[in-house]
Amino acid sequence: MRWLDSLAEGSTRAMAKHTSRRGFLGSLGVFLVGTAALPLLPVARGVQAADSKDSAGKPGAKADNSQDPASCEYWRHCAIDGYLCGCCGGSQNTCPPGTEQSAVTWVGTCHNPADGLDYVVSYNDCCGKSTCGRCLCNRNERDTPIYAPFESNDYNWCSGSSKANIPYHCSTARIVAVAK
Repeated sequence: MRWLDSLAEGSTRAMAKHTSRRGFLGSLGVFLVGTAALPLLPVARGVQAADSKDSAGKPGAKADNSQDPASCEYWRHCAIDGYLCGCCGGSQNTCPPGTEQSAVTWVGTCHNPADGLDYVVSYNDCCGKSTCGRCLCNRNERDTPIYAPFESNDYNWCSGSSKANIPYHCSTARIVAVAK
């Protein structure tokens, strides 16, 4: 065993003569940052794409959720920012019990891939309960800055309600008209 101790001591002393603590810490830092960045490489995304399948079972394709009202990719949700009322006890058109629909709204124009038409969609916040916390969607297609409020989804629309300081709960997505 004495020979193992002398071998370990000799190699440690030789390494200490040729390296510094700063150099070692720098190399360790580069190694840690490199391993943290490994999931960002295209190889990782390529594996994920190969694993995904669409409804027809074709590898590499993404599932089509444009007709699922509980999905953020649902066609009516093209400009929504908030919790879906369909997941919070309401529906696409109605607020959950115990909440009231905001008097003011923002609008978006969404394309329905099923019939090929564009629709004007009114997004109404449902107010009166604390935030739902389920099915958060934040899609900002054609969203405008806050100074153009009727096409901005970042405004607190519950502030236009009849009661002061009424909390936001969820958002509906009602079809208003066919866009021409």
